[in-house]
Amino acid sequence: MNLGILVLLVAIILFGLLAFRGISALILAPLVTCFVLILSPIFAGTDIAILDGLKTQFMPAAAKYVSDYFLVFFMGALFGAVYQFTGAAKSIAKWLAGMCKGKFVAPIIMCITGVLTYGGISGFVVFFVVYPIALQMFRSANLTRRLIPAAISAGCWTWSMYGPGSPSIQNVIPIDILGTTPTAAFIPSLIVTVASFVMIFVWLEYRARSFSKRGYYFDDPRLKTQLSPEELQEDDPHEVLPNPYVALIPIGVILLLFNGPWLLQEDGTRGGFPVETSVFAGVLLATILFFPRIEGGINGWLKVFNKGAADSGVSILNTAIVVGFGGVVQNTKGFGDLVSSLQNLDMNPLLFVMITVAVCAGACGSASGGMGVAFNALKDVYAALGANFEYVHRIGAIAAGTLDTLPHQGAQITLLGICKVTHKEAYFDIAVTQIAIPFITCFLFIALASMGL
Repeated sequence: MNLGILVLLVAIILFGLLAFRGISALILAPLVTCFVLILSPIFAGTDIAILDGLKTQFMPAAAKYVSDYFLVFFMGALFGAVYQFTGAAKSIAKWLAGMCKGKFVAPIIMCITGVLTYGGISGFVVFFVVYPIALQMFRSANLTRRLIPAAISAGCWTWSMYGPGSPSIQNVIPIDILGTTPTAAFIPSLIVTVASFVMIFVWLEYRARSFSKRGYYFDDPRLKTQLSPEELQEDDPHEVLPNPYVALIPIGVILLLFNGPWLLQEDGTRGGFPVETSVFAGVLLATILFFPRIEGGINGWLKVFNKGAADSGVSILNTAIVVGFGGVVQNTKGFGDLVSSLQNLDMNPLLFVMITVAVCAGACGSASGGMGVAFNALKDVYAALGANFEYVHRIGAIAAGTLDTLPHQGAQITLLGICKVTHKEAYFDIAVTQIAIPFITCFLFIALASMGL
């Protein structure tokens, strides 16, 4: 085996194992980067001094990611904070939950999180907003808590992430790098997004019924961590929340501005406003609509915005730092050899895109981070292979949400902690809904693209 590729493989495994142990990405990324820089000269003949590699490759890649996408994270975090603290997100969630009337509970949770994230609300905000609602719904339906993490995260990191027109960062990165539009390859994208939604919906319902048949219920003494009496308290039935229809208005405005034919593009076509502008309009409108709901007037709202701003800093720094690791990896001989090996297989160009983006996302433990590394490093290779950038945009967005969901992904670790279950208890359904099904979605998209749709 190529020793340079082996070094990268060991680095990725090391990254995953240490992240699984709870070590912060802020420590892990430079640590594993040093591992690569130390071993590459020995096994791959690539002589890069450690400090030089950190200064000239690691930090520039991380800094570029922050420079390119800070405003996207910042506006998204502000929007999420407004919806969290005004109760608007909870209002939409409870409204959608009421539609199921105790049926299809796990899939309905997936629908709730998908609607919220498709509307521009940060997935991390959605975790905290939806979990208490999911807990009550699962208790009422007497379903095992093992399925809650998959139900929540499947809505955040699958179809709402790569669907056409989504304001997600995974749908924004290709626009900046490839020059495409939010609805790139619209027809096949819409088909596979619906197919992905249906597959996840069916799987979650199948698993819920399967667990119940095997005697796994909400009160499950086999779970490692049991819930406290406080967590089992009923939600306040008299809590006054915003009207859900009003709460949907800013979300609709964001999607409309982002995807509408408002601006004349350089190529003569018309497109929507930048995602930062679109989400800012949503923040402004939501602030006006829900202003009385925050106590303390202007000072109360400043606290909300401060919380959102702080969250955006942590979120983008955690992602940027693993992009820095990817910036070093893409300059190693092992990475070049891996790309050359894949090219020599004479595969479908979109299959090549899928594999390279998925591998980079797995290495980084981040969908957006891996996509950014792959697109920046391999854009010219994709073009040389004759790949249509409209298709590259969509297959890249889907593939980014596959191997990023390996056990070391920070978002999954956070969610499992919120839900008080372990990887052993809940990760299988996460892997099916967010690795297996997205890969099936990738192959379906490639088939449709090959048909010329």
